[in-house]
Amino acid sequence: MTTSREEEVRLLFTEARTHNGWLAEPVDDAILRRIYELARWGPTSANTQPLRVLFVRSAEAKEKLRPALSPGNVDKTMAAPATAVLAYDAAFYEKMPKLFPARPQMAVSFGGMPVEKRDRLAFQSATLQAGYFILAARALGLDCGPMGGFDTDKVDAAFFAGSTWRSTLLVNLGHGDGAKVHPRNPRLEFDEACRIE
Repeated sequence: MTTSREEEVRLLFTEARTHNGWLAEPVDDAILRRIYELARWGPTSANTQPLRVLFVRSAEAKEKLRPALSPGNVDKTMAAPATAVLAYDAAFYEKMPKLFPARPQMAVSFGGMPVEKRDRLAFQSATLQAGYFILAARALGLDCGPMGGFDTDKVDAAFFAGSTWRSTLLVNLGHGDGAKVHPRNPRLEFDEACRIE
């Protein structure tokens, strides 16, 4: 089946919605793997690729996540077939010999940066990758419910203790219940948000 560019734009942007309610349809490992395989191709600073993803799907893992959620995010997250914890790896630079083989010394350069500057770089590129992640999930026919309403320290303690991963965003994944979608809020017009000089 072929799709037109306009159909693709609708799928990824104009008709895609943030979902808060979920149908009881599972999301299997193959599609979760495919989301990452697509998202990893988007550009990041010097190909640092700092995004790390934990897919929370089991009842046990969901219960570990529950205490970190803001009250308004509990029910929808518990009902979602899967929740992706998007994180950045603070030690992303260790992978630079693989990710930028023409300049393997970048591992030393990034590793020698002040921690605050290095973490900002990792956070920025992982945030870019989070956008790619959402678009990949939509392209594969899933609905998304991204959320910032959670305690990153609690998530990191529950899932990433002793590691260099730092959580930044949660994305509920599955097949959304269209009956529970809120009316679409307005967006800023080009002239309100952009300038051309």
